[in-house]
Amino acid sequence: MPDLGLTHVALTARDLDASIAFYAKYAGMAVVHRRAREGVHSVWLSDRTRPFVIVLVETADQRDHPLGPFGHLGVACASREEIDRLYAEACREGRPTRAPIDAGDPVGYTTRIADPDGHSLELSFGQEVGLTVQSAAKA
Repeated sequence: MPDLGLTHVALTARDLDASIAFYAKYAGMAVVHRRAREGVHSVWLSDRTRPFVIVLVETADQRDHPLGPFGHLGVACASREEIDRLYAEACREGRPTRAPIDAGDPVGYTTRIADPDGHSLELSFGQEVGLTVQSAAKA
């Protein structure tokens, strides 16, 4: 069956290895596809929970504007403690961050961490995306 619906977000990256390490550490993602074509290197990253990937295309000379400060990729975490731990680690690494806040329902407890290219990654706990989508499908 062919893919249907939202399948990916594509971003440029100056250093694929640094970006792969960032998304592995902070979003639990791994490379599921690697490609080099006409001197352009790219990877697909997935957390393997659904058919969705982040496509990273390595560019030395062409750079898109980074997602952020508000535009972001969102990743759900297992606990507030996990968010606090990852936030503290990002601070130790000197990454631009936004401190964790509890924004209440349905947003939950969130923080933002910048990837190596300045794209904003939001980590959340208690966000009700799955429940909201499920409820909307029943209506």
